[in-house]
Amino acid sequence: MRKIDDMQELKSTLHTRISHSRGILAISPIILFLIFYLVVSVIIGDFYKMPIAVALVVSSMWAVAIYRGVPLSKRIEVFSKEAGSSNIMYMIWIFVLAGAFASLAKEMGAIDATVNLTLEYLPARFLVPGVFIAACFISLAIGTSVGTVVALTPLAVQLAETSGESVPFFVAVVIGGAFFGDNMSFISDTTIAATRTQGCKMNEKFKANLWIALPAALITLIFYIILSSEISSVELPKTSNPILILPYVVVIVLALFGMNVTMVLVLGILTAIVIALANGYALLELAGFMGAGIDSMGNLIIITLLAAGMLGIVKAVGGVNYLLQCLTARISGVRWAQAAIAALVSIVNVCTANNTVAIITVGSLSKNISEKYGIEPRKTASLLDTCSCITQCLIPYGAQTLLATALAGISPIAPFPYMYYPWALIIMVVISVSFYRAKPMDK
Repeated sequence: MRKIDDMQELKSTLHTRISHSRGILAISPIILFLIFYLVVSVIIGDFYKMPIAVALVVSSMWAVAIYRGVPLSKRIEVFSKEAGSSNIMYMIWIFVLAGAFASLAKEMGAIDATVNLTLEYLPARFLVPGVFIAACFISLAIGTSVGTVVALTPLAVQLAETSGESVPFFVAVVIGGAFFGDNMSFISDTTIAATRTQGCKMNEKFKANLWIALPAALITLIFYIILSSEISSVELPKTSNPILILPYVVVIVLALFGMNVTMVLVLGILTAIVIALANGYALLELAGFMGAGIDSMGNLIIITLLAAGMLGIVKAVGGVNYLLQCLTARISGVRWAQAAIAALVSIVNVCTANNTVAIITVGSLSKNISEKYGIEPRKTASLLDTCSCITQCLIPYGAQTLLATALAGISPIAPFPYMYYPWALIIMVVISVSFYRAKPMDK
Protein backbone atom coordinates (compact mmCIF):
# COMPACT_ATOMS: atom_id res chain seq x y z
CA MET A 1 0.00 0.00 0.00
CA ARG A 2 1.44 3.39 -0.95
CA LYS A 3 1.64 6.01 1.71
CA ILE A 4 -1.49 8.02 2.37
CA ASP A 5 0.62 11.18 2.08
CA ASP A 6 1.11 10.39 -1.61
CA MET A 7 -2.66 10.10 -2.04
CA GLN A 8 -3.24 13.42 -0.29
CA GLU A 9 -0.70 15.04 -2.58
CA LEU A 10 -2.54 13.59 -5.56
CA LYS A 11 -5.94 14.80 -4.34
CA SER A 12 -4.60 18.30 -3.71
CA THR A 13 -3.96 18.70 -7.45
CA LEU A 14 -7.45 17.67 -8.59
CA HIS A 15 -8.56 21.28 -9.08
CA THR A 16 -5.90 21.83 -11.77
CA ARG A 17 -7.64 21.84 -15.14
CA ILE A 18 -6.09 19.45 -17.67
CA SER A 19 -6.75 19.84 -21.40
CA HIS A 20 -8.10 16.91 -23.37
CA SER A 21 -4.99 16.65 -25.54
CA ARG A 22 -2.71 16.61 -22.50
CA GLY A 23 -4.98 14.20 -20.64
CA ILE A 24 -5.20 11.68 -23.48
CA LEU A 25 -1.42 11.83 -23.85
CA ALA A 26 -1.06 11.23 -20.10
CA ILE A 27 -3.12 8.02 -20.18
CA SER A 28 -1.69 6.85 -23.51
CA PRO A 29 0.82 4.42 -21.87
CA ILE A 30 -2.12 2.43 -20.47
CA ILE A 31 -3.88 2.48 -23.85
CA LEU A 32 -0.67 1.36 -25.54
CA PHE A 33 -0.27 -1.49 -23.06
CA LEU A 34 -3.84 -2.67 -23.64
CA ILE A 35 -3.31 -2.57 -27.41
CA PHE A 36 -0.01 -4.43 -27.27
CA TYR A 37 -1.14 -7.08 -24.83
CA LEU A 38 -4.90 -7.57 -24.97
CA VAL A 39 -5.78 -6.45 -28.50
CA VAL A 40 -2.85 -8.22 -30.15
CA SER A 41 -3.61 -11.39 -28.16
CA VAL A 42 -7.27 -11.27 -29.23
CA ILE A 43 -6.35 -10.71 -32.88
CA ILE A 44 -3.93 -13.65 -33.04
CA GLY A 45 -6.20 -15.76 -30.83
CA ASP A 46 -3.44 -16.76 -28.42
CA PHE A 47 -2.82 -15.07 -25.08
CA TYR A 48 0.51 -16.86 -24.63
CA LYS A 49 2.25 -15.39 -27.70
CA MET A 50 2.60 -11.82 -26.42
CA PRO A 51 4.52 -11.74 -23.13
CA ILE A 52 3.04 -9.21 -20.72
CA ALA A 53 6.55 -8.08 -19.75
CA VAL A 54 7.30 -7.04 -23.35
CA ALA A 55 4.05 -5.07 -23.57
CA LEU A 56 4.95 -3.31 -20.31
CA VAL A 57 8.49 -2.52 -21.49
CA VAL A 58 7.12 -0.80 -24.60
CA SER A 59 4.49 1.05 -22.56
CA SER A 60 7.06 2.08 -19.94
CA MET A 61 9.40 3.47 -22.61
CA TRP A 62 6.52 5.46 -24.04
CA ALA A 63 5.59 6.73 -20.57
CA VAL A 64 9.14 8.02 -20.02
CA ALA A 65 9.08 9.64 -23.48
CA ILE A 66 5.86 11.61 -22.91
CA TYR A 67 7.00 12.89 -19.50
CA ARG A 68 8.15 16.22 -20.91
CA GLY A 69 9.58 19.31 -19.28
CA VAL A 70 12.02 17.45 -17.02
CA PRO A 71 15.44 15.90 -17.69
CA LEU A 72 15.64 12.24 -18.63
CA SER A 73 17.37 11.47 -15.34
CA LYS A 74 14.39 12.94 -13.44
CA ARG A 75 11.92 10.87 -15.48
CA ILE A 76 13.83 7.69 -14.72
CA GLU A 77 14.00 8.71 -11.07
CA VAL A 78 10.20 9.06 -10.88
CA PHE A 79 9.75 5.70 -12.63
CA SER A 80 12.21 4.02 -10.28
CA LYS A 81 10.76 5.64 -7.16
CA GLU A 82 7.28 4.35 -8.00
CA ALA A 83 8.59 0.91 -8.92
CA GLY A 84 10.58 0.73 -5.70
CA SER A 85 7.90 2.07 -3.36
CA SER A 86 7.35 0.34 -0.03
CA ASN A 87 4.07 -1.11 -1.28
CA ILE A 88 5.71 -2.71 -4.31
CA MET A 89 8.67 -4.04 -2.34
CA TYR A 90 6.29 -5.55 0.19
CA MET A 91 4.48 -7.38 -2.62
CA ILE A 92 7.79 -8.63 -3.98
CA TRP A 93 8.68 -10.05 -0.57
CA ILE A 94 5.37 -11.91 -0.62
CA PHE A 95 6.10 -13.20 -4.13
CA VAL A 96 9.55 -14.46 -3.08
CA LEU A 97 8.26 -16.21 0.04
CA ALA A 98 5.23 -17.60 -1.81
CA GLY A 99 7.47 -19.04 -4.52
CA ALA A 100 9.75 -20.65 -1.98
CA PHE A 101 6.86 -22.12 0.02
CA ALA A 102 4.92 -23.38 -3.02
CA SER A 103 7.96 -25.12 -4.51
CA LEU A 104 9.04 -26.62 -1.19
CA ALA A 105 5.53 -27.88 -0.39
CA LYS A 106 5.16 -29.41 -3.83
CA GLU A 107 8.52 -31.19 -3.91
CA MET A 108 8.18 -32.64 -0.42
CA GLY A 109 4.70 -34.01 -1.22
CA ALA A 110 2.54 -31.62 0.82
CA ILE A 111 0.30 -30.74 -2.13
CA ASP A 112 -0.19 -34.38 -3.15
CA ALA A 113 -1.06 -35.28 0.44
CA THR A 114 -3.58 -32.44 0.72
CA VAL A 115 -5.18 -33.28 -2.63
CA ASN A 116 -5.35 -36.96 -1.66
CA LEU A 117 -7.13 -36.07 1.59
CA THR A 118 -9.50 -33.69 -0.20
CA LEU A 119 -10.47 -36.19 -2.88
CA GLU A 120 -10.96 -38.94 -0.32
CA TYR A 121 -13.70 -37.05 1.54
CA LEU A 122 -15.08 -34.63 -1.08
CA PRO A 123 -17.15 -36.04 -3.98
CA ALA A 124 -15.71 -35.17 -7.40
CA ARG A 125 -18.79 -33.16 -8.41
CA PHE A 126 -18.23 -30.82 -5.47
CA LEU A 127 -14.56 -30.07 -6.17
CA VAL A 128 -15.10 -26.71 -7.87
CA PRO A 129 -17.82 -25.48 -5.47
CA GLY A 130 -15.64 -26.68 -2.59
CA VAL A 131 -12.65 -24.64 -3.78
CA PHE A 132 -14.85 -21.56 -4.25
CA ILE A 133 -16.43 -21.86 -0.79
CA ALA A 134 -12.99 -22.39 0.78
CA ALA A 135 -11.65 -19.27 -0.96
CA CYS A 136 -14.67 -17.22 0.14
CA PHE A 137 -14.41 -18.39 3.74
CA ILE A 138 -10.64 -17.95 4.09
CA SER A 139 -10.62 -14.50 2.47
CA LEU A 140 -13.57 -13.40 4.61
CA ALA A 141 -11.74 -14.57 7.73
CA ILE A 142 -8.32 -13.12 6.96
CA GLY A 143 -9.41 -10.05 5.00
CA THR A 144 -6.84 -10.39 2.23
CA SER A 145 -7.15 -11.77 -1.26
CA VAL A 146 -3.37 -12.15 -1.59
CA GLY A 147 -3.16 -14.44 1.44
CA THR A 148 -6.01 -16.56 0.10
CA VAL A 149 -4.37 -16.88 -3.30
CA VAL A 150 -1.10 -17.98 -1.68
CA ALA A 151 -2.83 -20.60 0.45
CA LEU A 152 -5.16 -22.14 -2.13
CA THR A 153 -3.69 -21.74 -5.64
CA PRO A 154 -1.17 -24.62 -5.48
CA LEU A 155 -3.87 -26.92 -4.10
CA ALA A 156 -6.36 -25.82 -6.78
CA VAL A 157 -3.81 -26.41 -9.55
CA GLN A 158 -3.12 -29.93 -8.33
CA LEU A 159 -6.86 -30.65 -8.05
CA ALA A 160 -7.34 -29.45 -11.62
CA GLU A 161 -4.51 -31.61 -12.94
CA THR A 162 -5.69 -34.65 -10.99
CA SER A 163 -9.30 -34.30 -12.18
CA GLY A 164 -8.29 -33.52 -15.77
CA GLU A 165 -9.98 -30.13 -15.66
CA SER A 166 -8.74 -26.71 -16.82
CA VAL A 167 -6.04 -25.17 -14.61
CA PRO A 168 -7.02 -21.57 -15.55
CA PHE A 169 -10.60 -22.43 -14.58
CA PHE A 170 -9.60 -23.59 -11.09
CA VAL A 171 -7.31 -20.57 -10.68
CA ALA A 172 -10.19 -18.26 -11.61
CA VAL A 173 -12.35 -19.97 -8.97
CA VAL A 174 -9.73 -19.19 -6.31
CA ILE A 175 -9.31 -15.57 -7.44
CA GLY A 176 -13.07 -14.97 -7.48
CA GLY A 177 -13.55 -16.42 -4.01
CA ALA A 178 -10.56 -14.46 -2.73
CA PHE A 179 -12.14 -11.18 -3.78
CA PHE A 180 -15.43 -12.07 -2.09
CA GLY A 181 -13.70 -11.86 1.28
CA ASP A 182 -11.57 -8.89 0.25
CA ASN A 183 -14.80 -7.03 -0.43
CA MET A 184 -16.81 -8.25 2.59
CA SER A 185 -14.35 -8.77 5.45
CA PHE A 186 -14.36 -6.36 8.41
CA ILE A 187 -10.55 -6.46 8.55
CA SER A 188 -9.93 -5.94 4.84
CA ASP A 189 -7.90 -2.83 4.03
CA THR A 190 -10.41 -1.93 1.30
CA THR A 191 -13.27 -2.05 3.83
CA ILE A 192 -11.32 0.13 6.25
CA ALA A 193 -10.44 2.64 3.51
CA ALA A 194 -13.99 2.79 2.14
CA THR A 195 -15.69 3.27 5.52
CA ARG A 196 -13.18 5.83 6.78
CA THR A 197 -13.34 7.99 3.66
CA GLN A 198 -17.15 7.99 3.76
CA GLY A 199 -17.56 8.28 7.54
CA CYS A 200 -19.77 5.24 8.06
CA LYS A 201 -19.62 2.23 10.36
CA MET A 202 -18.25 -1.07 9.11
CA ASN A 203 -21.42 -2.99 9.96
CA GLU A 204 -23.48 -0.51 7.94
CA LYS A 205 -21.25 -0.96 4.92
CA PHE A 206 -21.34 -4.75 5.43
CA LYS A 207 -25.15 -4.77 5.31
CA ALA A 208 -25.17 -2.65 2.15
CA ASN A 209 -22.56 -4.91 0.57
CA LEU A 210 -24.38 -8.07 1.57
CA TRP A 211 -27.22 -7.39 -0.88
CA ILE A 212 -24.67 -7.16 -3.70
CA ALA A 213 -21.91 -9.66 -2.93
CA LEU A 214 -23.94 -12.52 -1.44
CA PRO A 215 -26.36 -12.91 -4.39
CA ALA A 216 -23.39 -12.71 -6.77
CA ALA A 217 -21.55 -15.41 -4.80
CA LEU A 218 -24.64 -17.65 -4.69
CA ILE A 219 -25.22 -17.27 -8.43
CA THR A 220 -21.57 -18.14 -9.06
CA LEU A 221 -21.75 -21.11 -6.70
CA ILE A 222 -24.84 -22.50 -8.47
CA PHE A 223 -23.06 -22.08 -11.78
CA TYR A 224 -20.04 -23.98 -10.45
CA ILE A 225 -22.28 -26.77 -9.13
CA ILE A 226 -23.85 -27.15 -12.58
CA LEU A 227 -20.45 -27.18 -14.29
CA SER A 228 -19.06 -29.67 -11.77
CA SER A 229 -21.86 -32.17 -12.38
CA GLU A 230 -19.89 -33.35 -15.41
CA ILE A 231 -16.99 -34.49 -13.18
CA SER A 232 -18.06 -38.04 -12.37
CA SER A 233 -14.99 -39.46 -10.68
CA VAL A 234 -11.37 -38.67 -9.95
CA GLU A 235 -8.60 -41.19 -9.54
CA LEU A 236 -6.91 -40.78 -6.17
CA PRO A 237 -3.20 -39.96 -6.24
CA LYS A 238 -0.75 -42.45 -4.83
CA THR A 239 -0.91 -43.01 -1.09
CA SER A 240 0.94 -40.32 0.83
CA ASN A 241 1.81 -39.49 4.43
CA PRO A 242 -1.03 -37.38 6.00
CA ILE A 243 1.53 -35.57 8.19
CA LEU A 244 2.74 -33.81 5.02
CA ILE A 245 -0.38 -31.60 4.98
CA LEU A 246 0.80 -29.76 8.11
CA PRO A 247 2.53 -26.91 6.21
CA TYR A 248 -0.80 -26.02 4.58
CA VAL A 249 -2.67 -26.40 7.84
CA VAL A 250 -0.19 -24.02 9.50
CA VAL A 251 -0.52 -21.46 6.69
CA ILE A 252 -4.34 -21.49 6.69
CA VAL A 253 -4.76 -21.52 10.48
CA LEU A 254 -2.26 -18.70 11.06
CA ALA A 255 -3.88 -16.68 8.29
CA LEU A 256 -7.29 -17.20 9.90
CA PHE A 257 -5.87 -15.77 13.13
CA GLY A 258 -4.97 -12.62 11.23
CA MET A 259 -1.19 -12.96 11.21
CA ASN A 260 0.75 -10.93 8.65
CA VAL A 261 1.01 -12.84 5.36
CA THR A 262 4.82 -12.65 5.30
CA MET A 263 5.06 -14.18 8.77
CA VAL A 264 2.51 -16.82 7.76
CA LEU A 265 4.69 -17.83 4.81
CA VAL A 266 7.89 -17.83 6.88
CA LEU A 267 6.35 -20.11 9.50
CA GLY A 268 4.88 -22.27 6.75
CA ILE A 269 8.34 -22.67 5.22
CA LEU A 270 9.90 -23.52 8.59
CA THR A 271 7.19 -26.11 9.25
CA ALA A 272 7.77 -27.67 5.83
CA ILE A 273 11.53 -27.80 6.42
CA VAL A 274 11.14 -29.54 9.79
CA ILE A 275 8.75 -32.15 8.38
CA ALA A 276 10.86 -32.71 5.27
CA LEU A 277 14.02 -33.21 7.36
CA ALA A 278 12.15 -35.72 9.52
CA ASN A 279 11.19 -37.59 6.33
CA GLY A 280 14.76 -37.98 5.11
CA TYR A 281 15.32 -34.92 2.92
CA ALA A 282 18.70 -33.18 3.07
CA LEU A 283 18.82 -29.50 4.02
CA LEU A 284 20.75 -28.59 0.86
CA GLU A 285 18.12 -30.39 -1.22
CA LEU A 286 15.37 -28.34 0.42
CA ALA A 287 17.34 -25.16 -0.25
CA GLY A 288 17.39 -26.16 -3.92
CA PHE A 289 13.61 -26.57 -3.93
CA MET A 290 13.13 -23.12 -2.43
CA GLY A 291 15.65 -21.54 -4.80
CA ALA A 292 13.80 -22.96 -7.80
CA GLY A 293 10.55 -21.52 -6.44
CA ILE A 294 12.09 -18.09 -5.95
CA ASP A 295 13.54 -18.19 -9.48
CA SER A 296 10.07 -18.97 -10.85
CA MET A 297 8.86 -15.62 -9.47
CA GLY A 298 11.40 -13.67 -11.55
CA ASN A 299 9.04 -12.80 -14.41
CA LEU A 300 6.30 -11.84 -11.95
CA ILE A 301 8.64 -9.47 -10.12
CA ILE A 302 9.74 -7.83 -13.38
CA ILE A 303 6.11 -7.35 -14.44
CA THR A 304 5.26 -5.82 -11.06
CA LEU A 305 8.15 -3.35 -11.20
CA LEU A 306 7.41 -2.30 -14.80
CA ALA A 307 3.68 -1.85 -14.16
CA ALA A 308 4.28 0.19 -11.00
CA GLY A 309 6.81 2.46 -12.70
CA MET A 310 4.64 3.02 -15.76
CA LEU A 311 1.51 3.75 -13.72
CA GLY A 312 3.55 6.09 -11.50
CA ILE A 313 4.48 8.22 -14.50
CA VAL A 314 0.85 8.19 -15.69
CA LYS A 315 -0.07 9.68 -12.31
CA ALA A 316 2.83 12.17 -12.39
CA VAL A 317 1.86 13.58 -15.81
CA GLY A 318 -1.77 14.04 -14.77
CA GLY A 319 -3.43 10.94 -16.20
CA VAL A 320 -5.39 10.09 -13.05
CA ASN A 321 -6.43 13.72 -12.52
CA TYR A 322 -7.65 13.93 -16.11
CA LEU A 323 -9.84 10.85 -15.69
CA LEU A 324 -11.34 12.22 -12.48
CA GLN A 325 -11.96 15.53 -14.20
CA CYS A 326 -13.79 13.89 -17.12
CA LEU A 327 -15.93 11.62 -14.96
CA THR A 328 -17.17 14.41 -12.69
CA ALA A 329 -17.85 16.97 -15.41
CA ARG A 330 -21.46 16.04 -16.17
CA ILE A 331 -23.37 14.32 -13.36
CA SER A 332 -27.16 14.60 -13.31
CA GLY A 333 -29.37 12.61 -10.97
CA VAL A 334 -28.69 10.03 -8.28
CA ARG A 335 -28.17 7.11 -10.68
CA TRP A 336 -25.57 8.96 -12.70
CA ALA A 337 -23.91 10.07 -9.47
CA GLN A 338 -23.60 6.42 -8.37
CA ALA A 339 -22.36 5.47 -11.83
CA ALA A 340 -19.76 8.23 -11.65
CA ILE A 341 -18.51 6.99 -8.26
CA ALA A 342 -18.29 3.43 -9.58
CA ALA A 343 -16.46 4.57 -12.71
CA LEU A 344 -14.11 6.84 -10.74
CA VAL A 345 -12.79 4.12 -8.47
CA SER A 346 -12.69 1.55 -11.27
CA ILE A 347 -10.68 3.65 -13.70
CA VAL A 348 -8.29 4.89 -11.01
CA ASN A 349 -7.83 1.23 -10.04
CA VAL A 350 -6.86 0.48 -13.63
CA CYS A 351 -4.27 3.26 -13.37
CA THR A 352 -2.85 2.18 -10.00
CA ALA A 353 -3.42 -1.62 -9.97
CA ASN A 354 -4.23 -1.28 -6.26
CA ASN A 355 -7.83 -1.25 -5.04
CA THR A 356 -7.02 0.29 -1.65
CA VAL A 357 -5.07 3.15 -3.22
CA ALA A 358 -7.92 3.72 -5.69
CA ILE A 359 -10.44 4.03 -2.85
CA ILE A 360 -8.23 6.47 -0.93
CA THR A 361 -7.62 8.52 -4.08
CA VAL A 362 -11.28 9.11 -4.95
CA GLY A 363 -12.71 8.83 -1.43
CA SER A 364 -13.19 12.51 -0.64
CA LEU A 365 -14.41 13.33 -4.15
CA SER A 366 -16.94 10.48 -3.94
CA LYS A 367 -18.10 11.75 -0.55
CA ASN A 368 -18.76 15.19 -2.04
CA ILE A 369 -20.78 13.65 -4.87
CA SER A 370 -22.80 11.45 -2.51
CA GLU A 371 -23.61 14.38 -0.20
CA LYS A 372 -24.73 16.51 -3.13
CA TYR A 373 -27.09 13.86 -4.51
CA GLY A 374 -28.32 12.33 -1.24
CA ILE A 375 -26.49 9.00 -1.45
CA GLU A 376 -26.01 7.36 1.95
CA PRO A 377 -22.39 6.98 3.13
CA ARG A 378 -22.78 3.20 3.48
CA LYS A 379 -23.98 2.98 -0.14
CA THR A 380 -21.03 4.99 -1.39
CA ALA A 381 -18.60 2.91 0.69
CA SER A 382 -20.14 -0.24 -0.73
CA LEU A 383 -19.80 1.03 -4.30
CA LEU A 384 -16.18 2.05 -3.77
CA ASP A 385 -15.18 -1.28 -2.24
CA THR A 386 -17.16 -3.50 -4.62
CA CYS A 387 -16.20 -1.75 -7.86
CA SER A 388 -12.52 -1.53 -6.93
CA CYS A 389 -12.50 -5.27 -6.16
CA ILE A 390 -14.22 -6.02 -9.49
CA THR A 391 -11.58 -4.06 -11.38
CA GLN A 392 -8.67 -5.52 -9.42
CA CYS A 393 -10.04 -9.00 -10.12
CA LEU A 394 -10.30 -8.43 -13.88
CA ILE A 395 -7.08 -6.57 -14.75
CA PRO A 396 -4.31 -8.98 -15.82
CA TYR A 397 -1.60 -6.99 -14.01
CA GLY A 398 -3.23 -6.95 -10.56
CA ALA A 399 -1.08 -8.45 -7.81
CA GLN A 400 -3.57 -11.22 -7.04
CA THR A 401 -3.90 -12.41 -10.64
CA LEU A 402 -0.17 -12.16 -11.28
CA LEU A 403 0.63 -14.15 -8.15
CA ALA A 404 -2.01 -16.83 -8.79
CA THR A 405 -1.01 -17.33 -12.43
CA ALA A 406 2.68 -17.36 -11.54
CA LEU A 407 2.07 -20.09 -8.96
CA ALA A 408 0.04 -21.99 -11.57
CA GLY A 409 2.52 -21.44 -14.38
CA ILE A 410 -0.06 -19.94 -16.77
CA SER A 411 -0.57 -16.63 -18.60
CA PRO A 412 -2.02 -13.75 -16.53
CA ILE A 413 -4.87 -13.50 -19.02
CA ALA A 414 -5.67 -17.25 -19.01
CA PRO A 415 -8.20 -17.18 -16.09
CA PHE A 416 -10.13 -14.24 -17.60
CA PRO A 417 -12.76 -16.29 -19.51
CA TYR A 418 -13.64 -18.09 -16.27
CA MET A 419 -14.00 -15.05 -14.01
CA TYR A 420 -17.69 -15.58 -13.32
CA TYR A 421 -17.85 -13.98 -9.88
CA PRO A 422 -16.78 -10.44 -10.86
CA TRP A 423 -19.26 -10.43 -13.76
CA ALA A 424 -22.01 -11.56 -11.39
CA LEU A 425 -20.94 -8.69 -9.11
CA ILE A 426 -21.21 -6.24 -12.01
CA ILE A 427 -24.78 -7.35 -12.66
CA MET A 428 -25.67 -6.92 -8.98
CA VAL A 429 -24.05 -3.46 -8.87
CA VAL A 430 -26.08 -2.35 -11.89
CA ILE A 431 -29.27 -3.64 -10.25
CA SER A 432 -28.47 -1.96 -6.93
CA VAL A 433 -27.71 1.37 -8.63
CA SER A 434 -30.86 1.19 -10.74
CA PHE A 435 -33.20 0.60 -7.80
CA TYR A 436 -31.49 2.73 -5.15
CA ARG A 437 -33.51 5.62 -3.78
CA ALA A 438 -31.59 8.56 -2.39
CA LYS A 439 -32.33 9.86 1.06
CA PRO A 440 -34.27 13.14 1.23
CA MET A 441 -31.98 16.17 0.95
CA ASP A 442 -31.76 18.52 3.93
CA LYS A 443 -33.36 21.88 3.28
